Amino acid sequence: MHYRPLTELTTHSVINQPPELGDLDLYASDRAFAEAVAREGSRKSVERAGAYGRLVGSEEVRSLGDDANRCPPELLTFDRYGRRLDEVRFHPAYHRLMALGMAHRQPSVAWIGEAGGHVSHAALEFILHQVEAGVCCPLSMTYAGIPALRNNPALAELWEPKFLSADYDANFLPMGEKAGCTMGMAMTEKQGGSDVRANSTRATRLAGSGSEYSLRGHKWFCSAPMSDAFLTLAYAEGGITCFFVPRWTPDGERNRIFIQRLKDKLGNRANASSEIEYVDSWAVRVGEEGRGVATIIEMVHHTRLDTTIGAASLMRRALVEAFHHAAHRSAFQRRLIDQPLMRAVLADLAIESEAATTLAFRVARAFDDTRENADARDFARLTVALAKYWLNKRVVGVVYEALEVLGGGGYVEESPMARLYREAPLNGIWEGSGNVIALDILRTMAKAPRAFELYFAELDEARGGDRRLDAAIDALSDRLARGRPNEAEARRLAEEMALVLEGALLVRHAPPAVSDAFLATRLAGDWGHAYGTLPEAADAGAIIERARPQGVDA
Repeated sequence: MHYRPLTELTTHSVINQPPELGDLDLYASDRAFAEAVAREGSRKSVERAGAYGRLVGSEEVRSLGDDANRCPPELLTFDRYGRRLDEVRFHPAYHRLMALGMAHRQPSVAWIGEAGGHVSHAALEFILHQVEAGVCCPLSMTYAGIPALRNNPALAELWEPKFLSADYDANFLPMGEKAGCTMGMAMTEKQGGSDVRANSTRATRLAGSGSEYSLRGHKWFCSAPMSDAFLTLAYAEGGITCFFVPRWTPDGERNRIFIQRLKDKLGNRANASSEIEYVDSWAVRVGEEGRGVATIIEMVHHTRLDTTIGAASLMRRALVEAFHHAAHRSAFQRRLIDQPLMRAVLADLAIESEAATTLAFRVARAFDDTRENADARDFARLTVALAKYWLNKRVVGVVYEALEVLGGGGYVEESPMARLYREAPLNGIWEGSGNVIALDILRTMAKAPRAFELYFAELDEARGGDRRLDAAIDALSDRLARGRPNEAEARRLAEEMALVLEGALLVRHAPPAVSDAFLATRLAGDWGHAYGTLPEAADAGAIIERARPQGVDA
């Protein structure tokens, strides 16, 4: 039950403050997102996103995200008698959100044979990430772990039905006693970080076994440690190898995985991130010995899609909050949203948000295309790196500018902006920081040159749509014709390629007001050094009208 707040106080009346946002359909209210799902996905993608957007955008579900972050997880190392537990206790709101994600098949829809499955997954991720990003981590890892797990067919046959289940089971029990399971990963070690070949964890083959091993070592980051199993890397006799490590052994005993502590993180607080020790932990090899990086990269490839979607999602949620505030707050006898300078800021942020959404969902469709087209794999590998790099460089600035729209009210913890601001840097770090991703783009140039041919073929679809875009495509083509850039230029290359691709997609799919302003600023250079510095000719009114949440008074 909702109660009307008291607005008449002893000393003053509460006026010139926005009302609560209320229920918000996160699908239907977002034109660019809805168009992207319909364009890149299937009819089923639209149906799934529509239902999820109505549900997750409700005030009730959004409050679950607030509760899960205000009451972070707690590590229970021992029981009251001194026995090791190594369990993490979560707030009930966390479990409710996890159950929603599983029930709507956020981690499984891409693998159940449904057309447009990866776009459907991306759409569900985009929606839930706006409400609570922390639960998206275990849901994302469960989604992404499936193709890596399939390198051990027997293991996949046993576990995959649990990972693809629509049932969320929070009980800490062996797999056979659960209705559904989740999967995590544990790769990072303190001495190596992204350089996983510097790992020190060792794997010893168990006597009389072909694929069973014992692991001994540490992992500096293990997110969602209450997952039912993890993919991890360790050195076996044949080199660095991928292993599957369940929380329970086949004989029903707790596996020897010890949670040393939970990380006290800047953001993403509803999700537990931990340091763990493997002390003779039971594990099953996935893939060949010495092929661990090549095996687990399948998981990383798919989680990179989600870090891209996550950045676009945070931009949209921040923009919604900025629009809502500006529509209801007045200064100097005018609503903020009616003031020219504020309109320039909101329009600029809207351009960035639509470009991000359009790019992210084109990349998601490339993942679906791999089912029928071998070339699409190379295109997906390149473009997910470009999008992951660039969108995560942009999201922090977008969230900050949106927070500034709210002024001091956006800087307090009661506002969702504080949580969004803390969340904004994370996806740029997870699954490879900026330098790692930019260098991976250079490696793709050397190992999969076909990816760059496909990239330019995608750009050619927009040729002739605008002279500024054509000039940018030609300049980029000339740059790459001079040879592979050196490592110090990798970030510059990633930025240029991402911007040109965004421009090409907007020319093809966005209204002229959006694409024209994007090309004038991001490609032709008629722009300042902060948001809100659009050229005078930009149609801020049309851009704002498109981006404003539909169906609400904002």
